[in-house]
Amino acid sequence: MRYLIGIDIGTSATKTILMDEEGNVAAQAVRDYPLYQPDNGWAEQAPEDWQQAALETLKQVVEQSGVNGDDIKGIGLSGQMHGLVMLDEAGNPIRRSIIWCDQRSGQQVDEMLKLLPYEKWLEITANPPIAAWTAAKLLWVKRHEPEVYAKCRHILLPKDYIRYVLTGQFATDVSDASGMQMLDVKNRCWSDEVLEALGVQKDMLGKVYESQEVTGRLLQSVAEKCGLTADVKVVAGSADNAGAAIGTGVVRDGDAFTSIGTSALVYTHMDHYTPIPEGSLHLCCSCVPGCWFTMGGPQAAGLSLEWFKDNYCQDYKEKAKKDGRSTYDLINEAAADIGPGSERLIFMPYLMGERTPHMNPRCRGAFVGLNIIHTKAHLLRAIMEGVAYSLADCNNILKNLGIAVDNMKVCGGGSKSPVWRRIMAALYGCNIIQLEQEEGPAYGVAILAGVGTGVYDDVRDVSKKLARCGRVTVPDEEEAAVYRRYHALYDRLYDHMKQDFNDLYEL
Repeated sequence: MRYLIGIDIGTSATKTILMDEEGNVAAQAVRDYPLYQPDNGWAEQAPEDWQQAALETLKQVVEQSGVNGDDIKGIGLSGQMHGLVMLDEAGNPIRRSIIWCDQRSGQQVDEMLKLLPYEKWLEITANPPIAAWTAAKLLWVKRHEPEVYAKCRHILLPKDYIRYVLTGQFATDVSDASGMQMLDVKNRCWSDEVLEALGVQKDMLGKVYESQEVTGRLLQSVAEKCGLTADVKVVAGSADNAGAAIGTGVVRDGDAFTSIGTSALVYTHMDHYTPIPEGSLHLCCSCVPGCWFTMGGPQAAGLSLEWFKDNYCQDYKEKAKKDGRSTYDLINEAAADIGPGSERLIFMPYLMGERTPHMNPRCRGAFVGLNIIHTKAHLLRAIMEGVAYSLADCNNILKNLGIAVDNMKVCGGGSKSPVWRRIMAALYGCNIIQLEQEEGPAYGVAILAGVGTGVYDDVRDVSKKLARCGRVTVPDEEEAAVYRRYHALYDRLYDHMKQDFNDLYEL
């Protein structure tokens, strides 16, 4: 039996799985690490924390499984998108990584629009300049930390830093590179025109590969430390959500899934390059060669719920610990007792600014409609609904483009919530489908490793074969009618408050 490994460098933790060639997970390990927020709207992580977590979990799954190292053929990497990792000449990180949800570089977006017109950014990178993406972060460092920028010799994404640790190679894949704002997304290569405008030397960036292509083999020192051989191949891998698409079988035109993790999004596969008007959804290269995907959704999805839990649910935490249960089980039970609309309470999930469909780093979270009757349970339900309203906005953009999604697969920690699934079914107006086995991006990139090493023949075929569907949540028409009214109000609230958000930011 041949085996494969997937490593996902997430925002809250690194997850590593080892699976056999039939798609069965033989072992998995998770290691978490801190998020640093030195200022309002800032978010950073230490690449060294990712390195430690990746090596520890890699070693652990090999030991847990008892599999002979010679039988492990390949490793796939996935990770959080957009994070800026800067290395010096010796390959050492020279500052903490500014990660995807950081919003400090709003001014650099304005600078980028002076370097090239809005239409040119859409034409080449398929997306308008965005504060959360890598290019704006790089310009921020160049302006505010010139001494750091002067030392930089390599610019990587989070998962590609782990590739360097494992193989010594500087490389990336088309899906993750799409989120750097430096890739010609249609032609799947670095854009000389964009790099020249930004003042970035191409040799500072890794070579771009298709996701299933082999980028190197394990360094001998890493192989020995982790119980593997230096013959193990490491494939290009993917951005986290692109990897999740492979793991959920979303690989053909019109296939879609919703992921609710720290952030949330609606992801839709496209066989053909289709520009998105005004860049209202992100458009990136897919892990399936010659294909693309759209994605859009709130930056602070599970993060909003986690923020509320950590600050206002100490009683739930204590009860969960006493009863030997998860705090989220109690949260779901509380939210399930509240009806659709949370008794006229709406949450705007902009705790970290917003990306799609508003592209506004200055907006902030808000509860609207608070009344003395509202309890903790109402606020929890409103948070779930607010995230779902934002996701539905993105799904409606797809509908307006003529892309109708009949069935929506779900993944991520939030997808385990029956309350959230029921809300999404009502707002999307379609069935919500869970998977029998949902291991997220790590599972998808393990599949990619199998294709790259010859264990599997075709990305699409094996993805569809291994992504087996499970429980289905059907929309309730009465709830859907209620949510249509609340959703319309939710959208108007943003329009009414947009200037207020800006004025608040300037105070």
